[in-house]
Amino acid sequence: MPDPVSSIPNLGPASEAAFARAGIHSAQELRALGADEGYRRLLLSGSPPHFIGYYVLVMGLQGRPWNDCQGEEKKALRAKFDAIKASVRGTKEKGRSDLEAALSFFGVVERQG
Repeated sequence: MPDPVSSIPNLGPASEAAFARAGIHSAQELRALGADEGYRRLLLSGSPPHFIGYYVLVMGLQGRPWNDCQGEEKKALRAKFDAIKASVRGTKEKGRSDLEAALSFFGVVERQG
């Protein structure tokens, strides 16, 4: 049986459900896709874009704590995030800050819409 998405560090049940909506049902599938393509598929499935969710995913796939991303690495990841977000249109939750969108992604606040 494949490992669940939530077996990846930093990802929990809400992330697992979001990836399932994007057609990604195992940690192995997500690792094979990589952070950029996995995140792109999340956006295409309707998940709202937010930088925190993206770098949490990147750190998790590297086996690192979510808050390990700093300095120049964080700046580089922001550029990648912006490029992924720009390549997918119509997925932003209007009226929500990046923090609210991140909390929504992790299931802490309700999704709008």
